[in-house]
Amino acid sequence: MAASSEHVLLGDIGATNARFARLTGGVVGAVDTITVADHPHFTEAVETFLGRQSGRAPTGAVLAVAGPVNNGRAALTNCPWVIDAAELRSAFGFARLRILNDFEATAFALPHLTTADLHPLGGGKAMPGAPMAVLGPGTGLGVAGFVPPNTVIPTEGGHVTLPGTSPREDAVIEHLRRQFGHVSAERAVSGMGLENLCRAIAAIDRLDVLECNAADITKNALDGSCPASRAALDMFCAMLGTVAGNVALTFGAQGGVYIAGGIAPRIVHHLESSEFRARFEAKGRFKAYLERIPVNVIMHPNAPFIGLKALAQT
Repeated sequence: MAASSEHVLLGDIGATNARFARLTGGVVGAVDTITVADHPHFTEAVETFLGRQSGRAPTGAVLAVAGPVNNGRAALTNCPWVIDAAELRSAFGFARLRILNDFEATAFALPHLTTADLHPLGGGKAMPGAPMAVLGPGTGLGVAGFVPPNTVIPTEGGHVTLPGTSPREDAVIEHLRRQFGHVSAERAVSGMGLENLCRAIAAIDRLDVLECNAADITKNALDGSCPASRAALDMFCAMLGTVAGNVALTFGAQGGVYIAGGIAPRIVHHLESSEFRARFEAKGRFKAYLERIPVNVIMHPNAPFIGLKALAQT
């Protein structure tokens, strides 16, 4: 997309934060984070970012957004922003513009990650040339697949029906079903999902718990100050393992499974000691198949921009 002299706007647009950077001369500049709630419209967030920049205005853009993209238009799943290619071309004069799902961009980054960018969570060695998969709990739950040499399969896999694997999980899911009707994987395996789990467990076990956000629940779980928070984080890790194993089987991801998003890097050591890996492999007759698949947490804070850069330069 971009010649070496072009200036391209790169964006990783989530429901909580929108992150922007400029690609100039093949180099990605500093990533700037803008709070979504502070800007009623996406174009205002772009204007805020560009207003902080010096130099030539970007002539193109590659934007990864947390929601499905149809005909150059995306309504974000967990916030009211609508990102529309025609509107952006009119407002900013972009000659070339690509809007894609955020986990599509992360999947394009997978071949470019190094061991320094990753924290392993067990398994064997990746099979060269085999498909890879990425999923990530953040505000929501994203899922995508990468098929070498350069094909990405974007999905809405975060909205598959959440499976229960024990009477305890069945009780939690039933509690959530009374609230939401359909209980997707995202209802438990995400930031808001962690909050849902904590409230459900507290209600079922008749525990006192403060109304906490996901960050508070994580902190209280790790320091042992709240039994409901610890139970919720443990169940979150176990369910993440189950969902990750399902994703691995669905994509045939013998090239590896990658955990992205903002939550996993903060709890990576708890993931190591949790039921995550056991639940990833707990697929009956396909246990041996999954034992061979490596899982890694993506620790690089700006991994989507690696994928966006690769896309901008093709």
